[in-house]
Amino acid sequence: MTQRNLDAGGQRSTISNFNTILTGRPEDSPDFTEHLMIRVRIQRAVDTHPHHSAAVRTWRRWLVPAVLCLTLPSQVQAQAPLPSSEADAIYQRLEKQDAEIQWLRSQLLMPQESATNAPLIGEAIDPHAIEDPVLVDANEQINWQPESAKPYKDASQDVAKDKWNVKLGGHIQLDYVTWANTDPAIVDAQNYFSYRRLRLVADGTGYGQFDFRLQLSLEPGQGLNQNIFATPEVKDAYVSMNEIPWFGRFRIGNFFVPFSLEQVTNDTNNIFTERSIPTQGIFAADRDVGIALYNCTDDENITWTGGMFFDDISDTFKSRLDDNQGYRLSGRLTGLPYYDKASKGRYLLHTGVGILHTDDHDDVVRFRARPQVQRGPFLIDSDGLLADSYTTGNLEMAVVWGPISIQSEAFLCGVQMLEDEMLHVGGAYAYLSYFLTGENRVFERFGQHGAQFGRNKPFTNFALARSRCGSGAWEAKTRWSYLDLTDAGQGQYNDLTAGFNWYWTDRMRIMFDWIHPYTDSQTVFGATESDLLAMRFDVNW
Repeated sequence: MTQRNLDAGGQRSTISNFNTILTGRPEDSPDFTEHLMIRVRIQRAVDTHPHHSAAVRTWRRWLVPAVLCLTLPSQVQAQAPLPSSEADAIYQRLEKQDAEIQWLRSQLLMPQESATNAPLIGEAIDPHAIEDPVLVDANEQINWQPESAKPYKDASQDVAKDKWNVKLGGHIQLDYVTWANTDPAIVDAQNYFSYRRLRLVADGTGYGQFDFRLQLSLEPGQGLNQNIFATPEVKDAYVSMNEIPWFGRFRIGNFFVPFSLEQVTNDTNNIFTERSIPTQGIFAADRDVGIALYNCTDDENITWTGGMFFDDISDTFKSRLDDNQGYRLSGRLTGLPYYDKASKGRYLLHTGVGILHTDDHDDVVRFRARPQVQRGPFLIDSDGLLADSYTTGNLEMAVVWGPISIQSEAFLCGVQMLEDEMLHVGGAYAYLSYFLTGENRVFERFGQHGAQFGRNKPFTNFALARSRCGSGAWEAKTRWSYLDLTDAGQGQYNDLTAGFNWYWTDRMRIMFDWIHPYTDSQTVFGATESDLLAMRFDVNW
């Protein structure tokens, strides 16, 4: 038997004898309480002594029983001892209390940087790892969780007195677009300045598991250059209930239809001034009124989303009076075959698949696109196709490898014509970006709308002051995208874009895009080729 075991055994025998003297009454008796209070006072006095050491602790262990024996009433000493099994139970409880006190003391004394090595709440405490382990059985592990470590809200807590915590925000985007080289065949190609986005936002959380978002737009409406009038529109207007067992997140209101990686990534986090040709308003629905469920695995590497929505209710009118409302059904499944946790996603591979079925409310389907700017002529247009429904499937892929990122999606849409004919149209995009200053695109495995890209953050913010100076982050980018309406008799439209983004902070940036659209002979203006320059100042809070 080792010296440690001998010491522990001798001290255990002493404590056991003391317990025999002490516990002649039930544990909740006044004498037992008095014993505990005296023992705690002596221990605190010894611990705070400036020369507290191993020798002092040894003196404390032998002195405490002796002093307590002198302080106990004589009638307690005269009583018969408890059975050994009950004394052992009390002894074990005292052991656990001593171990917890020693662990807490060590946490208060350890340096700040070493606190990360502390046991997790609820984790077994190794008695041998405690500075003063004599009162701890060498073969016993102690599970301890203080009251303060309980979750903020659990099933037993009442949230009736909770309230909304509201944060106000906004978004400003100033655009200037110039047709640097316009094909003579294109009509109404005019330069313009416009507030691309001018919005007020209110976000809130509360009542344990709810959140909401209300976003109103004040910018001018879309369309040709003559349509310059601002019309307030409802963008986001939804409430979510989170962490529902088995179901995850439930959302109701007006929000992004869960379909397409580029579409569900907020415009503040996309890296081009406008989304790609086949995405917004073509094959990927924008915001619609409906309900959706979002969920993911525990490690957030796999997500799945499904929803049901009204078909394209106007953000301006916010209502539709019609017996035929139409509907959309969407589903999206994403996975991360590789995600580097150590770098928080600086290296990752994202894949996904989605489906979107639309039962059109007026049996007229139309696909058309501008040259990736908000205003100006449509370069490709299917006109109104008499169809009662259409279904789109898509594949999505993204790679982030340090400062380099690649993102791509492909779409194929089947249009069910009223004459029982099936048309097939499609499109795709792919783009590459590179941070010249070393940052990386931020990816949210389970964000506001599921798997999506988040807000890019410079290593150093842009600053020009006497006390500090910073360059911000610089990102180079290029993209190719196309839309194929050949089956509908309207040809193909291709687009090449290149440019850069200068991030002043994570919420301020300057964007520059050179856009080169070219179309074939079946499109609206025939075979054309032009060049546009788009510049944007973007700030949000």
